[in-house]
Amino acid sequence: MNADAALRLRGLPRDVRLRDAHASAAGIGLWVFMGVVTALFSLFTVAYVMRMSSGDAVALALPWQLWLSSALLAAGSVALEAASRRVDPARMRRLLLAGGLCAVGFLGVQLWAWAAMAHAQVLPAGNPSGSFFYLLTAMHGLHLAGGLVGWAMAARVAWADPARAGWRIALCARYWHFMLAVWLALFALLGWVTPEVARVLCGTA
Repeated sequence: MNADAALRLRGLPRDVRLRDAHASAAGIGLWVFMGVVTALFSLFTVAYVMRMSSGDAVALALPWQLWLSSALLAAGSVALEAASRRVDPARMRRLLLAGGLCAVGFLGVQLWAWAAMAHAQVLPAGNPSGSFFYLLTAMHGLHLAGGLVGWAMAARVAWADPARAGWRIALCARYWHFMLAVWLALFALLGWVTPEVARVLCGTA
């Protein structure tokens, strides 16, 4: 914390100073965590491209359910961003609830997509393309499910004391935006990086 910020904090009530300190620490922690997750999915992306360049990989026909899940996650991201900007507690709570429900819906539709892939005989232990499909969507789903824990904590505060919920909702919105960006990158990777494209990227075409 710089000197100007410290001077500003000294003139504030103790509970406000603690709230600002907690918000700042949580914000930094979230940035660090998102950096780690970005590195993790970047490594998965490199591994996927390299594996898809091999001779036994085949292109996947992605199920239509992924478009629905993408729309749900985008809607949840928009709802949480709107909630973070609302002053009216009732409106904020409704938007916060909508953001969480959209995320739950996203996870449910992802499981539906898994069922569709399994029905099409695309299994985790089959072709490398299918294995990566389940791995990447599962890893993304686990990280979003973890975000729902933070969302539940923010919702509890929003219902008990809306004045203290603002920064928590803002962090949820930031994480939802990040999860949406990661998902769109994975969706593009799974849908458009075919074995032919992978071989070009790896220089083995």
